[in-house]
Amino acid sequence: MNRLVIAFKALRQLGLQPVALNALYRFGLVTGHYRRVTSRESSVASGELKAVLPLPGRDELLTVLDKDGKADLLAEADEIFSGKVRLFGAEPVELNLTIPGNLEHWTAYETGKASIPYSLITDLPAPDIKFLWEPARFGWAFTLGRAYHVTGDENYAEAFWRNFETFTDANPPCLGPHWMSGQEVALRLMAFVWAAQVFDAASASTPERKARLTASVAAHAARIPPTLVYARSQQNNHLLTEASGLLTAGLALPDHPKAPRWRGLGWRWLNDGLQSQIDGYGEYAQHSTNYHRLMLQVVLWTNALCSNDLSRTYRWPHQTLEAVRRSVHWLLSLLDSESGRTPNLGANDGAYIFPLTVLPFADYRPVLHAAARAFLDYDLPRGPWDEMALWFGTQAGGPRSIALPRYLGDQLYGKHSWAYLRTAQFTSRPSHADQLHLDLWWRGLNVAQDAGTYLYNAPAPWDNSLTTTLVHNTIAVNDRDQMTRAGRFLYLDWVNAYRKSLTAENPAMLQQVCGRYRGGGYRHTRTVSVGDDDRWLVEDKILPLRMPCPVPRARTGTSPLEPGLPPEKKPLTVRLHWLLPDWKWEMDDGESGVLLRLTSPQGLVELAIRYSPSTCPGTFSLVREGEILAGSSAPCPSRGWASPTYGIKVPALSLVIEAESANEVKFATEFIFPK
Repeated sequence: MNRLVIAFKALRQLGLQPVALNALYRFGLVTGHYRRVTSRESSVASGELKAVLPLPGRDELLTVLDKDGKADLLAEADEIFSGKVRLFGAEPVELNLTIPGNLEHWTAYETGKASIPYSLITDLPAPDIKFLWEPARFGWAFTLGRAYHVTGDENYAEAFWRNFETFTDANPPCLGPHWMSGQEVALRLMAFVWAAQVFDAASASTPERKARLTASVAAHAARIPPTLVYARSQQNNHLLTEASGLLTAGLALPDHPKAPRWRGLGWRWLNDGLQSQIDGYGEYAQHSTNYHRLMLQVVLWTNALCSNDLSRTYRWPHQTLEAVRRSVHWLLSLLDSESGRTPNLGANDGAYIFPLTVLPFADYRPVLHAAARAFLDYDLPRGPWDEMALWFGTQAGGPRSIALPRYLGDQLYGKHSWAYLRTAQFTSRPSHADQLHLDLWWRGLNVAQDAGTYLYNAPAPWDNSLTTTLVHNTIAVNDRDQMTRAGRFLYLDWVNAYRKSLTAENPAMLQQVCGRYRGGGYRHTRTVSVGDDDRWLVEDKILPLRMPCPVPRARTGTSPLEPGLPPEKKPLTVRLHWLLPDWKWEMDDGESGVLLRLTSPQGLVELAIRYSPSTCPGTFSLVREGEILAGSSAPCPSRGWASPTYGIKVPALSLVIEAESANEVKFATEFIFPK
C-alpha cells in the first residue's frame, strides 16, 4: 500500500491526536532534542528510598505456598542464583545483562543510526530486541525476593545485588538499547523499588548498595517524562506502565525535587489511560488477553501503592474504578476454571511484569484472584494463586467464595465445555484480524485454539505473521485478511462484528449465538449452538454481496449518478480454518465434507465438517509444522503452529476446507465429545 495512502488512512482511522503525538516524538528524535534533554546528568540528592508497598508475613506465604509450592519457588530461585532465567515463562537461559563494546546514546539505537545495531552486539535467539530487554526488566528479581522473604537465605539477596551492579556498571543512564523505551525503564524502576524494600534487612544490602540503587531509581524516573509523548501516542500499555513508574518513583523518593512532578504526571496519565483504554464491555484497548493481564497488574501495583499511602492523596476516581471493574469481569469471563488459562487472544508478547506466583505463565488465576478481591469483593476458590493477592495487599472478599460465575456475552457454555466467539466493535486499533474466531474448551483442554504470536520481529514468515485471518478459527475469503494490514503492528479499514443471542427451538439446545460482519464484498454469518450433550455446531454462511456501482448519464444530463448492477460476479474462494491440538488423528473425506478423529487425553474427539453447495469444487488439507499430512495445499510455513508464549512455537494441527462459488457458501462444523 502506498505510504501516502497509509498515512491518510491512519490519520482518519486512528485520529489526529495519536498521529500528531507520534509525529512530535519522531521530530524530537530527528532534531536531537531527546539526546540533549536526556543526556544531562543530575547530581541532585535523592534522599532514601521509602517503603511504599505492603509486604505479606512469612507465615501467610507459607500457608499459601504449602510444601510443593515452596519447593518450586526455591528451585527457580536457585536457578537464578546459578545464572539462569526463564524468559517469557519458557525454558531457562543464561541471564545476560551486559552488552559488549562502547555504548551510544539510546537515541542512536532508536533511530537506527548506532554504529553497531543492537541485533549485532549480543547473541539473540532472533533479531528481536525483546530478547535483549526481557532480562533487564528484572522480573526474575521478584522470584529472588520471594525466596528470600520466605527463607531469609542471604544468597538470594546477594544474587540480586550482584546482578543489579552488573547491569548498572554495563548500562549507564541513557546509554545503550536498555534505555530506548520509557516502558522498559519504568518496569525496571518498579522492580528496583520492590527489591529495595524486600531485601532491606539483608546483610548484603549495604549502605553503599542502597545508595546506588536509590540513585538508579532517580535516573530511571528522570528518563521517562521527556518521551511520555510517545507513550501517549500509542494509547496502550506503554502509557500505563510509564505513568505507574513515575508515581512509584514520586512516592518512593518523596525528598527528590522532581518527586511532586513525577507523582502528578503519573497519577494524571494513569487514570486518563485506564478510562480511555477500557471500553464499555471491559475489553482492554489492545484486544489481547495477555496485555489485558498486564494492565490489571499495573492497576494492582498502583492500588497497593495507594493503600499504603497514609496521606490518602491517591484514591481511584469513580470513572477509573468502574472501568477497572468492567475489565476484571471481562477477563474472568474468559477464564477456563479447570486449567486457569484463557484464550490466547490477540498479541502475546510473553509479558508477566510482576510474577508473584509459583504457577506457570499461562495460568491467569493469580492476577484475576487478586483483581477480583481488590475490585469486585469476590474470591476464587482457594488455591496456590492466593500468593499474588497477598503481595498486592488485597483482603479476602466477601462470603461469595464460590465457583466462577458465568458472564454471558461472547461466551457460550455447555455442561463440560465452553466457547468464546470473537465479535468486536473496534474503538482502538486491532492487533489481530480475528473477527468471528471461535475458541472452544472442553474439560480444561483448548480444542479449537488461537495460534498466539511467536515473534514480532523476525524474517518472513515469522514477522508477526500469526496475526492474520488465515491462521484463526474463522473464514477467509480470497486468501485475504478481513482488514488491511498496513504494517507489522498496524491494521486499517477496521471491520466490526455484531452478535445476538438466539432462542433455540430445540429444548436440548442450551445456548445459541449468531455473529456477523460485512467486508470485502461479502457477508459472513456464524451461528454457534451447544446442546446439553456438549455437542457443538458451528454454521458459517458466506454471502457474496452485489454492490451497486455508479453509471454516469450522458454528459448533458444534470441528474446525479444512477446506481447500477455490476456484470456477472467472480466466484469467491472461501476458506474455513480450524487450529487444533497436536493429537493423534484419523481422517475420512467425502464429496461434501470431512471427518477428523482426534485422540485427546480425555477420550476421542470428533470434528465433522460439511459444506454446500455440494456442486462447487471443494478441497481440504491437514497441516502440521508447515508440512502437509493429508489433502492438498499450497506451501504455508506458518500453518500448523501454536505459540503459547513469546518466542516459543509448538506443533498443532491446521485443518482447512476450501470451496469456490459465486453464490452463497455454507459450512457446518460439528464438535462431538465423549459422554
